[in-house]
Amino acid sequence: MGTGITVGIDIGTTSVKALAVDADGTILARARVPHDLHVPSVDVFEHDAKQAWMDGPRQALRDLAVSEPAASDPAGIAIVSLVPSCTAVDADGVPITPGLLYGDHRGQAGRNEADLLNSREFRSMLEWTAAQAPDARGYWTAPAVAGAALGGVPAADGGVGFALAPLWDGDWNADELAKVGIRADQMPLIVADDEPAGHIGNAVQAASMADAWAECTVAGADADTDALVICGTTLIVWPVISERVMIPGMWTIPHPRPGLSILGGASNAGGMFINWARRMLADASPRTEPGGVPVWIPYIKGERTPVHDHTLRAGLHDLEVSQGPDAMMRAAYEASAFSARRLIELATTKTERIVASGGGVNDRQWMQALADCTGHPVHCVAVPEGAALGAAWHARVVAGLDERGDSARWVRFGEVIEPDPRWRSACDDRYQRWQELAAFSQ
Repeated sequence: MGTGITVGIDIGTTSVKALAVDADGTILARARVPHDLHVPSVDVFEHDAKQAWMDGPRQALRDLAVSEPAASDPAGIAIVSLVPSCTAVDADGVPITPGLLYGDHRGQAGRNEADLLNSREFRSMLEWTAAQAPDARGYWTAPAVAGAALGGVPAADGGVGFALAPLWDGDWNADELAKVGIRADQMPLIVADDEPAGHIGNAVQAASMADAWAECTVAGADADTDALVICGTTLIVWPVISERVMIPGMWTIPHPRPGLSILGGASNAGGMFINWARRMLADASPRTEPGGVPVWIPYIKGERTPVHDHTLRAGLHDLEVSQGPDAMMRAAYEASAFSARRLIELATTKTERIVASGGGVNDRQWMQALADCTGHPVHCVAVPEGAALGAAWHARVVAGLDERGDSARWVRFGEVIEPDPRWRSACDDRYQRWQELAAFSQ
């Protein structure tokens, strides 16, 4: 098992993050390799798949080994990513079509909003990609491309198969695949969550999983009074529930801890919106007074949960002459926080605290707005690269070094941010106004 170190690689929207982690959860080395996000128009959302899914993971693994030589011989490697994703590859596993991402118009055909977990977005991406490159060696997800690029196999977990039913029915269905002009040997290898997919050098290769699920395993939101809020490029909100319920427009999936579930989903009101607003308001300073803040509707690229409407657009309301960049930037933070609050309220949970993860935990203003606008203390994780950390834990389990249920010992918290009572009344008033303006107000 080499050094006993495991490596987690997270292919995100704007960068690849990688961690080398020891048995106690100590970060021995970290790497971040930025990549471009192509959004030439509001309905296009894609990567240069070679840059982001092939070159980025290779560089991240090299950078880890430079920082920590022991990371060059890990016991296990797991790759997680944003979902869904799809590209065509040539005989050498090199992408030859764009890397399609969630929300791209090429995934919109035939969407089934009555069944969000099997909404056909992934299948529509696959069908478009196959039509563009009918002679491709394969049609792979981001982790499958990365796994092969690192010397392993193009593997995916059961979630990919589920999303592509009936193309997958416990195995790739040759008859169903033929209807879209694809062969079974062109698809990723589907591997059970805790089973090795292959090897990358001496390391056991774990099958991929969704980034949000990986993050949940090590974030520490493990009670039914918690809500996990992942503040990445996408805002992902997972209130923890003890009784499994279904809410229209939201996902309910098992929590890593037995007996619990998480209920929520993804919103476009994360870093994609916050960073866009920051670019527009480059001179903004922290807002110190609770009054005089306008209201953003943050739909610069439509919205996902709970309305799943890519045609929605942003708007800035209640502007007046005394307001400057500081007020508008605070409004952007509040719009993200209001989106999280809305999903928490829709889940009808008894939330008492928010566990915040993702790169946004390094943005103090964002975290303060999240506390002020929800009324809950925000416990920031100590390791912002939560998906990569969860991937490293997954690799450890698949390598046989630990049991899945023991991940709590890797949980680390940093700062706890309390709501500012001076802001509570003003934030509540603006939240009511935001609900009136938002398209999904009920």
